[in-house]
Amino acid sequence: MNGKGIKGIGEGIRQVLFPLRCPVCDRIVRPYGEKICLECLGKLRPVAAPWCMVCGKGLRGEGTLCNECAGGREHAFRRARALYDYRTAAKSIYRMKYGGRQEYAEYFGEEMARGLGEYIRAIHPDGLVPIPLHRTRYRRRGYNQAELLAKKIGERMQLPVYDRLLVRVKNTAPLKEQNLKERQNNLKKAFLVSQNDVKLKTILLIDDIYTTGTTVDEAAVALLEAGAEAVYVAALAGSSET
Repeated sequence: MNGKGIKGIGEGIRQVLFPLRCPVCDRIVRPYGEKICLECLGKLRPVAAPWCMVCGKGLRGEGTLCNECAGGREHAFRRARALYDYRTAAKSIYRMKYGGRQEYAEYFGEEMARGLGEYIRAIHPDGLVPIPLHRTRYRRRGYNQAELLAKKIGERMQLPVYDRLLVRVKNTAPLKEQNLKERQNNLKKAFLVSQNDVKLKTILLIDDIYTTGTTVDEAAVALLEAGAEAVYVAALAGSSET
């Protein structure tokens, strides 16, 4: 029996002993062999066009920029895109981050590679860099969901993942209830690059959620100061104009 056949048997045994949970409803996936329940397929809605050509935020009307970017908000990254509208994916992402459902990342990473593949290929990134967790939070959680997403995207698109290039040195307070200014102050100098000279010229940052862009901005600043020439962003979910 070849290696592929053995791998298939191993995967079948794993599915029987530890059946996959649907990333939408969290029940055991039906039918067997799928990674999401068929009836849940339409419940995760992609960010619909038009979207901001800088931050990727869904736009309410026609145009190329959201109100913030059109009003002069500057970002350290060149461009960002998100796959899903956050409102439809919030519960799933919460379970993936805080409920131990790291298995969701396999499906979500594949969908990011499929849904954002054209955007990613157009960038021609030298590598993918996941937004890191602070070591305290990583020890508590046991995994970094952005790293899991990046590795699945890299596997699907044959792109290298540099999961140790960026280090989170500041254990920032939860950002959810903070306004933009508070987030910027909280995240100032939150990231460091683990080597003196970054050889990658074009980097794609991977994160689970894009809201204000403050986190990826600070990460991009650190990478640019270390020698990167251009930083882009791909997120699993993002917000839209209200």
